[in-house]
Amino acid sequence: MHIRGKGMSFVHLHVHTEYSLLDGSNKIKEYVARVKELGMDSAAITDHGVMYGVIDFYKEARARGIKPILGCEVYVAPNSRFDREVTGGDDRYYHLVLLAENNEGYANLMKIVSKGFVEGYYYRPRVDKELLRQYHSGIIALSACLAGEVQRYIVKGLYDEAKKTALEYRDIFGEDNYFLELQDHGLADQTLVNQQLLKMSEETGIELVATNDVHYTYAEDAVPHDILLCIQTGKKLSDENRMRYEGGQYYVKSPAEMEKLFPYAIQAIDNTQRIADRCSVEIEFGVTKLPKFDVPEGFTSWEYLQKLCREGLERRYGEPTQELKDRLTYELDTIRNMGYVDYFLIVWDFIKYAKDHGIAVGPGRGSAAGSIVSYCLEITTIDPIRYQLLFERFLNPERVSMPDIDVDFCFERRQEVIDYVVRKYGKDRVVQIVTFGTLAARGVIRDVGRVMDLPYAFVDSIAKMIPQELNITIDKALKENPELRRTYETDEQVKILIDMGKRLEGLPRHSSMHAAGVVISQKSVDEYVPLSRAADGTITTQFTMTTLEELGLLKMDFLGLRTLTVIQNAVNMVRRKQPDLNMEKIDYNDQKVMNYIGTGKTDGIFQLESAGMKNFMKELKPHSLEDIIAGISLYRPGPMDFIPQYIKGKNDASSITYDCPQLKPILEPTYGCIVYQEQVMQIVRDLAGYTLGRSDLLRRAMSKKKGDVMKKERQIFVYGDPETNVPGCIKNGIDEKTANKIYDEMIDFAKYAFNKSHAAAYAVVAYQTAWLKYYYPVEFMAALMTSVIENPSKVAEYIYACRQMDIRILPPDINKGEADFSVDGKDIRYGLAAIKSIGRPVVQTFIEERETMGPFKSLEDFITRLAPKESLNKRTIENLIKAGALDTLGGTRKQFMSIYLQIVEHVNQEKKYSMSGQMSLFDLVDEEQKREYQIRMPDVGEYAKENLLAFEKEVLGIYISGHPLEEYEDKWRKTISATTLDFQPDEDSGRSKVHDGAREIIGGMITDKTVKHTKTNQMMAFVTVEDLLGTVEVVVFPRDYEKNREYLEIDNKVFIRGRVSEEEEKASKLICEKVIPFEKTKRELWIQFADKADFLENEQIVYGYLADSEGEDEVVIYCAKERAIKKLPRNRNIRINQQILSRLMNHYGEGRVKVVEKAIENHF
Repeated sequence: MHIRGKGMSFVHLHVHTEYSLLDGSNKIKEYVARVKELGMDSAAITDHGVMYGVIDFYKEARARGIKPILGCEVYVAPNSRFDREVTGGDDRYYHLVLLAENNEGYANLMKIVSKGFVEGYYYRPRVDKELLRQYHSGIIALSACLAGEVQRYIVKGLYDEAKKTALEYRDIFGEDNYFLELQDHGLADQTLVNQQLLKMSEETGIELVATNDVHYTYAEDAVPHDILLCIQTGKKLSDENRMRYEGGQYYVKSPAEMEKLFPYAIQAIDNTQRIADRCSVEIEFGVTKLPKFDVPEGFTSWEYLQKLCREGLERRYGEPTQELKDRLTYELDTIRNMGYVDYFLIVWDFIKYAKDHGIAVGPGRGSAAGSIVSYCLEITTIDPIRYQLLFERFLNPERVSMPDIDVDFCFERRQEVIDYVVRKYGKDRVVQIVTFGTLAARGVIRDVGRVMDLPYAFVDSIAKMIPQELNITIDKALKENPELRRTYETDEQVKILIDMGKRLEGLPRHSSMHAAGVVISQKSVDEYVPLSRAADGTITTQFTMTTLEELGLLKMDFLGLRTLTVIQNAVNMVRRKQPDLNMEKIDYNDQKVMNYIGTGKTDGIFQLESAGMKNFMKELKPHSLEDIIAGISLYRPGPMDFIPQYIKGKNDASSITYDCPQLKPILEPTYGCIVYQEQVMQIVRDLAGYTLGRSDLLRRAMSKKKGDVMKKERQIFVYGDPETNVPGCIKNGIDEKTANKIYDEMIDFAKYAFNKSHAAAYAVVAYQTAWLKYYYPVEFMAALMTSVIENPSKVAEYIYACRQMDIRILPPDINKGEADFSVDGKDIRYGLAAIKSIGRPVVQTFIEERETMGPFKSLEDFITRLAPKESLNKRTIENLIKAGALDTLGGTRKQFMSIYLQIVEHVNQEKKYSMSGQMSLFDLVDEEQKREYQIRMPDVGEYAKENLLAFEKEVLGIYISGHPLEEYEDKWRKTISATTLDFQPDEDSGRSKVHDGAREIIGGMITDKTVKHTKTNQMMAFVTVEDLLGTVEVVVFPRDYEKNREYLEIDNKVFIRGRVSEEEEKASKLICEKVIPFEKTKRELWIQFADKADFLENEQIVYGYLADSEGEDEVVIYCAKERAIKKLPRNRNIRINQQILSRLMNHYGEGRVKVVEKAIENHF
């Protein structure tokens, strides 16, 4: 530490980091480094209303030898935090800086900040003076910037109010715990405020403190920071009135710079160091704070866990061998020594709850499947012994870290399990977890470009030069893409765009809720972590998942897996005809199912349905679950390079060589390739004699590419290490050269090696879906379609798959259908709930009515029976008719549409009569006569095919009884290079099958068109093209729009050739280059003359009539006597229209002029 010269010590106590979202661009790492560089020994963090960054900051500061001061700039409500809208605008809340002096203060700060979100959220998370009084202990407060309450009163000229407020705050926080804050960024108001604060300090004895309200790190960050504010407020730099921080002074200043600003208040500078020296908070990492599990009377949790496991062992293995018993004992002891007994009971309990309530639970995921304890407790359903799964990959006795059990539940009922956990452990102890979206490389360039008002296409082209890889950064992209680097070096504008992007890259952009993570804690969560709210109002933690784990809190992932819902629905449908189906008892070695997977017909099969995976399965031709486990592990960027070697080994055993005999049992299941992390661990154990715990540490080092560790371990792997009792390869008879070769190969593979336990669990789900699809295709496809009932484009894709499988899709039917897609013989019946504006409750009333009173006989019968139930309105009836759900009621859709209003009127009339107790005419006549009174169906026939289909599309989102393009299907298939489906992003990679810049041909019907005017006032269009599988958006720029305008009308059927434009996480688009219609006709204008001489005489007159018309239509002269046909040369082509026809007919008579249409072949 530097020796303090007189006065030369200053600490920044009012600092915003990147976690003042979109308001601070001061990155924590850079901030701490800068503080160190400027010779200060402490630094604070005071983000707006949140403590998102305090742990990151604490760790970083400690690592750099800087004392971290943890704080928050809170928003104080003028009256109560529970009030809404007392005063508007600026006085809705005041700023106040709070710093934690000690651990009690830190705990109180968490409470204050949490309650701001949980109780006081209104525009901002607000606290109030009552709260500050309650939790003031251990906290030092500063009066903040111009938005502080004291300063506000001074600026309004209310000095006495200001002074009264300052005394009130001192009263809340106590003597010497409240300071008046001086700031000087060159604003006029500050000069006034600072004079008054000096005076106030003398009058009241409240001390002063100088701060700089830091929002960015370096002086030159003022511009990128201004851009960040624009991103936040949605403005452009050029906009006149927008929020800004004037004067560029909000950076991390040096002590000397701060002294220069306040020569008149040296004490205020010194006080910063005094305050910093008082503050000291210790945060505890790595000590678990697990909740306790209530066990039955007479048990400790340790005894209860053992009892459950021993019972489970017998249930799973019948008569367990000694080996199994030993493994169980070993695992249980490890679990007890690491302190995770209650953890396992908690997981066992909520999984049991789910299973008891018929909520589907996945077979396990992640490394938990490697544990026999998990298997015995039925947390997982995969036998770890059979698949050689390792416990140490899950819980390593040599590395203390939280075990991680993630559980998949049925997609629709996952929330019920979370609700159960909330009920069981208490609302204040179970909270969902926050995550942050960051400004990533591509996104930040688009954002900055928008703020700088650069042309969209220009910015888009730059953004697309950044490769789509995981964790790509602008710097990496400049290294990898020479084109980007060249543009950066030569184009001034690109340089500014990229430099600004680089400064803002990686900043958190917004907070959202982690999809599945839940924290369960011993005490109320806000004792350990501050809380905030997600966009939908759900309470979440303010720390992310990794931070929570470091703090020793238990996090669980409750994931919703749609596939489980599909399996469950399919099984329920199969059980109607085969009640004894049990998925846990199916044969996982069924060669018929394996062969089926090998055909590549894997639509809808979990993990195996992407195009690449289909091809891989065709090549692999799996024979066992081991092959599928390997398939899932290998089909990822990186390990893909090993696929050919794997397939070769599988097909030709003689091609496999093992470097030493010890490798054979380990690598045999994967044909000599290292595919799994578990294999790396086994190799290190069996060849060099490591313990499994230690081998797990080496595996981690390899996958994280820790060079120094790997170097040291290579030595030990080959030669052994007497200190830790590792014999090494040489002692086990493997020579030095071979040992080093094996070590190199492991390093190569370990980067990509996959967790086998996770792959095994997912292979089981994949196999179950394949098994169902093979044996019960109709039930499986119906369940699959039900799972995506909200998403018509996905439904359309599966309907297409059904047609390939010869499964018919029947329209919804009021007498046979159900809410979901259902099985009707060998066909699938469309779900009634899929019809627009018909909810499940309505469908329920239909079904109850037909089950109690029998099927509906006619439209009138249907309306009469349901009218009293209040579930029918006009829209419902109309949509049912359009969807074809009433086709069985004896009439056409057109008849129903023209009559249903009359029936509704009639029924309402009847209702009025019966209510007034009058007998209606109806009650007096017998059945025969009644029939005559029935409303007769009008004789209007049925709608044309196009209309029927259009109505289906309108209310179902897809066509059922056919498709407008059906008759063209062969032609369409032959002409196109891509379907609209190829433009949809893949669920895993987020990218589409077609890639940026590729030329593709699509075909289909134009269903939508929007015309826009460009800046130069030319017309361009966005058209939606729909084919048999879905839709895609085509962009037509002005030049091409002019050329192809006539074809680009709604309902036209066209082929379009163009360039693909990929979008992030959205469907790709096509940039149009050429359009040709499905059917092109050519028109000719024929003019008849008596003979050749007659024509030659008239030739110039004819040319005169044609002269002012230009077009594609040809003119043909027919000379009757010679039967001669003469085509006029191309420069005489015209555009046939009424004007020309009437001229010629007037001159030559109608009989001699006619238009002939011919179909022609069309090609690109």
